Amino acid sequence: MKIILNGIMEKLKRTIFQLRLEEFLALLFFIPSLLITIKANHYFFSAGMHIPRRYYGGLIRLGVTLGLMVAFYYFVKYKPWWRYLWWLRDVMPFLFCIAIYTNLHDTIGFVNPHDVHATLVKIDRFLFGVEPVLWAQKFYHPWLTDYFSVSYMNYFLLATVVVLYLLITNRRKEMRVVLVGTILTFYFGYVLYVIFPAAPPRITLANQFTRDFGGGMITHLQNRLININPSSSRAAFPSLHCAVTLISLMYAFKYSKTLFWILLLPGISLVLATIYLRHHYVIDILAGFALAIFTYFVAPHLDAWWQKQRLRFATEESGKMATEAKHSI
Repeated sequence: MKIILNGIMEKLKRTIFQLRLEEFLALLFFIPSLLITIKANHYFFSAGMHIPRRYYGGLIRLGVTLGLMVAFYYFVKYKPWWRYLWWLRDVMPFLFCIAIYTNLHDTIGFVNPHDVHATLVKIDRFLFGVEPVLWAQKFYHPWLTDYFSVSYMNYFLLATVVVLYLLITNRRKEMRVVLVGTILTFYFGYVLYVIFPAAPPRITLANQFTRDFGGGMITHLQNRLININPSSSRAAFPSLHCAVTLISLMYAFKYSKTLFWILLLPGISLVLATIYLRHHYVIDILAGFALAIFTYFVAPHLDAWWQKQRLRFATEESGKMATEAKHSI
């Protein structure tokens, strides 16, 4: 029995390490994302309640993601139009990550109900003597609100512009470094969301705000995009907006100083927007920065270890096939 189990485990490892790190992570996180989304839908269905669109939409999103994963497997295995579309193998795991992350983001309350936002509020008060999101009310102005709303919505632009720059300049190796680091930031962030579920200050401090920051059509659009039911919004700590922005700036500084200086002001504006628009506590931002720095330095080592295992199993497989071919002659 032990020999059989060892054989199964060895075969499983060989199958896993045929994948890249980011491809394996997509599969690894897809399963709990699916199970938790099913649990969320079942909760409302069994209670005879209307199922919010974010939950039944999550099932549709994951169904589409699974279909794309199957197509991605076919593409990687048979490499159709590889000369022109090779970059899809690098980019698609990032898209899988975003789809999976969105589902996990919306269902945190069904994983860990022990909120920590009260502690985050106390930390901010201890650090600053005031609650920064309340203090920021003195700066509210419709034009400033619109500016910060645009800055906040630049999140995915900042997360992808360095990748696009490296793709256009044909720096494939560097592009994958950025993608792996960004993907790991998202997945690490979700794990922390589950460990430290926290609602944002726009929810926890709602009755303490004394001013409406107003704004025009842009602000109203942004508010609709981030309008989350208080019972399900538990993704404040750490701020992945700030984490992904910082790690993107770090990669920009490494690979293109010009691009770094172009992105610096939008990046700073996005960070300020998280406080101005009541989306995060300052401690969330600091935790996001710490996560970005940690991932920036750890990601290359994790990927190098993974590549080493892939090479080892590939070499063993090649040796085994050569031996079998020799004996068959």
